[in-house]
Amino acid sequence: MSQVTVGQPLPDFTAQSTQGEISPAALRGKWAVLYFYPKDNTPGCTTESQDFRDHYKDFLAAECTVIGISRDSLKSHAGFAEKQGLPFPLISDGAETLCSLFDVIKMKNMYGKQVRGIERSTFLIDPEGTLVHEWRKLRVPGHVDEVLQTLKERAGNK
Repeated sequence: MSQVTVGQPLPDFTAQSTQGEISPAALRGKWAVLYFYPKDNTPGCTTESQDFRDHYKDFLAAECTVIGISRDSLKSHAGFAEKQGLPFPLISDGAETLCSLFDVIKMKNMYGKQVRGIERSTFLIDPEGTLVHEWRKLRVPGHVDEVLQTLKERAGNK
């Protein structure tokens, strides 16, 4: 599967989430935000997920679904979602299929060592299934507000 870029439709895939199987076909007809994060229950990832949770009603009002993705197991995701009260699905991508498709696996410095990990990234998919916007190397503070603003501008709900 080749990497998806802005302006391209998502290729077909199926992924297991805390709320069942997810595919591009299942997302058609509404906007979708896919956010990739490094690890459940870590400070930045928890804050980012809480921010999406706290704005979830705003995303729903814009006819947009939110989906979190990391390499953690479904069991880890279920515990994380329950602990944080996350109303949206979390995809387990242990095989890095979606991580590769969206090119989010990068070499990162952690405590002076080079490690492979997920670069925090968010992707906006339109109702036809086309990637229309991406945020890479992002910082958590204010990010969800920026995603919501871009969604509203793109969807015509200013």
